[in-house]
Amino acid sequence: MRVVFPYAAMALTLVVLGVMVRYSPLPEIEPEEAPEAEEDKGGVMSYPYLVLGVVALFLYVGVEVIAGDTIGLYGQSQGIPLDEAKHLTSYTLAAMVLGYILGIVTIPRLIDQGMALTLSAATGIILSLIALSIDGKPSVMCIALLGFANALVWPAIWPLAIRGLGKHTRTGSALLIMAISGGALLPILYGRLSDISTIGPQQAYWILIPCYLFIGWYALAGSKRNAWGR
Repeated sequence: MRVVFPYAAMALTLVVLGVMVRYSPLPEIEPEEAPEAEEDKGGVMSYPYLVLGVVALFLYVGVEVIAGDTIGLYGQSQGIPLDEAKHLTSYTLAAMVLGYILGIVTIPRLIDQGMALTLSAATGIILSLIALSIDGKPSVMCIALLGFANALVWPAIWPLAIRGLGKHTRTGSALLIMAISGGALLPILYGRLSDISTIGPQQAYWILIPCYLFIGWYALAGSKRNAWGR
């Protein structure tokens, strides 16, 4: 509850700033014309690879936040002292930075975005299964290494989801940004599961598996679907 007031104050500040920007005497900027889509099929929802990309991004942000925000309490449940457990989130972030660096070096020189997304999903599944199968610090470190698996998912999904949208590019981008809400909703589901005595913090990580499976499917097939039903 101690975080409620600070975040409410920040939200109020942002609302005030938004109103100030809305009524400030800023010049209007004419947007550049977006190129036409290769085949304008109608509304933005007519592009399966975009809609499925939004779902994939929703799931990705969810697992990313779960890996970073739950690892401290999970570490304590696995017998790691609080003095050490409080630093576990920084391990996840360090693994993510390492993934960013690897992406800079390898994409697109050695692999494309589709392959990067496939490898990220596979790595996430493997690390999650190991974390579920073993106990103690090794299990916790597997959750920390999910930061590495997650690092390249956002920059891989984005170009696959908005390619060829033409005049719908802005709307498609807005839908992808809205998918960030997965980071608010999926951790709550993890928390509910971990509070169930028959499940607990470790087995609640099973929620990660279907998320990574969908991301992997999107990399291999979903991102290639240009029409619904085929």
